[in-house]
Amino acid sequence: MKTILSIFAYCISLLISAQNLNGAWVNKNDRSSILILVQDNYFTRTVFTPTEFVESVGGTFEIKDDQIRINLEFDTALNQLGTFDLEYELNDDVLTVDYLKFTRADDGSAPLAGVWQISGRNDKDGNFTEIKHTGTRKTLKLLTGTYFQWFAIDPGKKEFYGTGGGTYTFKDGKYTENIEFFSKDNSRVGASLNFEDKIENGKWNHTGLSSKGEPLNEVWQKVE
Repeated sequence: MKTILSIFAYCISLLISAQNLNGAWVNKNDRSSILILVQDNYFTRTVFTPTEFVESVGGTFEIKDDQIRINLEFDTALNQLGTFDLEYELNDDVLTVDYLKFTRADDGSAPLAGVWQISGRNDKDGNFTEIKHTGTRKTLKLLTGTYFQWFAIDPGKKEFYGTGGGTYTFKDGKYTENIEFFSKDNSRVGASLNFEDKIENGKWNHTGLSSKGEPLNEVWQKVE
């Protein structure tokens, strides 16, 4: 009985630790910002300045005692994918990883919080097309309570196609993204994009204009 209770307590401690990491974490100075987003056992870590996208990594993770075991699915700087262990320390709203301290910006609680995969969009002629996912290429969007990041990647081929992110708001069907970094075109930083959004049957319907000003109609499905 003691062994069973010990295993149960250990599993609960892992669950609590993972939940406590959910949200957005920021390390910021006069020159650059480092943003860590954690939601539903997925994470991203992005470095950027007001004038430049520097790098981003991301993937899945699990808690192992006082370490985070990460499985990198993309790495824009070194492209060294695989499994790595990192020590971390969490004290209230301060997360320490690799000797850097990050302050909690939100706790990952929001209607849209989660990891979403695009499942359909309008084509160039305005016709809606369902996206059939084959192979390992995927476009994901990670949302915490107030931050978002999308990324198009192919872990199987070790290919990265682009990413962007920043803060967002969602209220009464009105969704707004405020872009803080964009890997392909830094001139889009500072823009605010407004959308009409709703969640129906577990699908996120996303309608408005893209950062290029083109009509956009997308459907996203939450990754479980």
